[in-house]
Amino acid sequence: MVVCGDDGLAHRLAAELRGVYEEQVILVVPPDRRIARPPVVGRARAASAALFDRMVSAAVGTVGRTGPPGQPAGPAAAQRADGERVLEADEPAEAVLAEAGVARAAALALVYDDDETNIRAALTARRLNPRLRLVLRLYNRRLGQHIEELLDQAAALAAGDGAPGPDSGPDASTTVLSDADTAAPALAATAVAGTSRVVQTEGLLLRAVERPLSGEDGAGPSTLALLSVGEQPPLLLPGDEDVRRAAGRQAVVLEHVSSPTDAESAAPARRLTGVMPLASLFSRRLRWSLAGLVGCVIALAVTLWLVTGIHPLRACYITLLDLFAIDDPAFKEPLGRQILQLLSALVGLLLLPVLLAAALEALGTFRTASTLRRPPRGLSDHVVLLGLGKIGTRVLTRLRELNVPVVCVESDPEARGLATARRLRVPVVLGDVTQEGVLEAAQIHRARTLLAVTSADTTNLEAVLYARTVRPDLRVVLRLYDDDFATAVYRTLRAAHPNALTRSRSVTHLAAPAFAGAMLGRQVLGAIAVERRVLLFAAVDVDGHPQLEGRTLRDAFHTGSWRALARLGHPDTSLDHVLEKGDRVVVAATRRGLAELR
Repeated sequence: MVVCGDDGLAHRLAAELRGVYEEQVILVVPPDRRIARPPVVGRARAASAALFDRMVSAAVGTVGRTGPPGQPAGPAAAQRADGERVLEADEPAEAVLAEAGVARAAALALVYDDDETNIRAALTARRLNPRLRLVLRLYNRRLGQHIEELLDQAAALAAGDGAPGPDSGPDASTTVLSDADTAAPALAATAVAGTSRVVQTEGLLLRAVERPLSGEDGAGPSTLALLSVGEQPPLLLPGDEDVRRAAGRQAVVLEHVSSPTDAESAAPARRLTGVMPLASLFSRRLRWSLAGLVGCVIALAVTLWLVTGIHPLRACYITLLDLFAIDDPAFKEPLGRQILQLLSALVGLLLLPVLLAAALEALGTFRTASTLRRPPRGLSDHVVLLGLGKIGTRVLTRLRELNVPVVCVESDPEARGLATARRLRVPVVLGDVTQEGVLEAAQIHRARTLLAVTSADTTNLEAVLYARTVRPDLRVVLRLYDDDFATAVYRTLRAAHPNALTRSRSVTHLAAPAFAGAMLGRQVLGAIAVERRVLLFAAVDVDGHPQLEGRTLRDAFHTGSWRALARLGHPDTSLDHVLEKGDRVVVAATRRGLAELR
């Protein structure tokens, strides 16, 4: 396996492949200056950068450049103490990929933070080895679909006569993943108490929730994990006896298995659109003023009809003419008609400023539609989202799909997520969250959850600590890069505030299992976080698996490792169905459990 990257995901992915799946791994990373990071501003960001560099230094170990000083930068190889080979190179050029052994490798993961770098390297690698299994990290979803189709087509053509060769099926496939898409559902679900964790693919919808087990919950595939109690760690995929003994304990339970179409018809979700409602064009006071004037015009028309006895439509027409001062003066008309004409003229005078105000309000509404909204007064029970980078943008979209009110805080006026916030009409506070008054502007004292996903660990931690001084019972979820640091922060905050929900998440920790599964040729459908551990969902063919073939769906499991949940294409299959050749099942598995199924 060859892993190329410039951040912590590459190191974690290499460790995952080597430690869990016992694969031979070659890691390609930038030279000794480590990752080229953007300039940092401020004490908090500088401290975060230093923490990041220390973490990378510990991960890379004693790897150094082997060439003499002054030589041009090129691939430099070294052997770590754990047997992992490391190449240092600025970019994954053709010579670097050849030195890493791509021509003989089974799989290549390109997890650079830049989409263009990954695409360029993927095209080169496909030419060097058409049978290579490729895994790309791309943020652009639409571009990723096109690249995936292009590289798969190139592999099929290289196999000869445009037909797939013996190794060019799933093993020579291309998989495009995004760490942001992998981590966003787990972060959003953690921020919203009681919100389902959803894995949806291949015509199947799996939904899991956290709730306490009751005496009516029987043992079976519905219980995915038992959460920690005191010093007792969480238990993934517990056995039947463990479930029976865990009555009253918090658990992650598989609540729903169905096709997405059935779920959508049963509970249709309200989709967000960029269309502005008509009521938002005018203020409430102006709408009442317009309604009052319309009522006056109708009353004058009815009165004219009763006084003169003319046709009602003609009465309306004459009233409008009087209103706009178009009709002739009623010199020789009866007194009632003259009084009505004067009243109509007076209403016409009142109508002019109202129409002018309506035009100005509509113009102002359209002008402010393209600007960022401020948090409305009286907003409560919302989620305060810190950071609108790659992860924050995906989390924001996920929260709005769940119809959760959100207020965003971002320090960079050019952040990529501001366009998404503007399109979704989400309030945004521009400012450094570490400065006083910024969180107050986001109305943190009335918020439901603080979700800190900026790129700086210390910024996230500082914001959480300050928010806890304002609201000790506030639910907080913070993204921390270093997993050991995240664990220490989680335990400390939980001990200091036992009555408040605290969660810390590492994006690389959530994303690495999906990338590793794709490199092994296994179709990983998704992952959910269970405290500090990850539970994977994968599609597995029954044929050739003695652990699955010939067993019922209920009995196809290994305690603490993996468990069959449902048949793909047949979500309503009975648990007593005997699995046979040709069946494809969804399996919930730990990382080591997924390795066992290999």
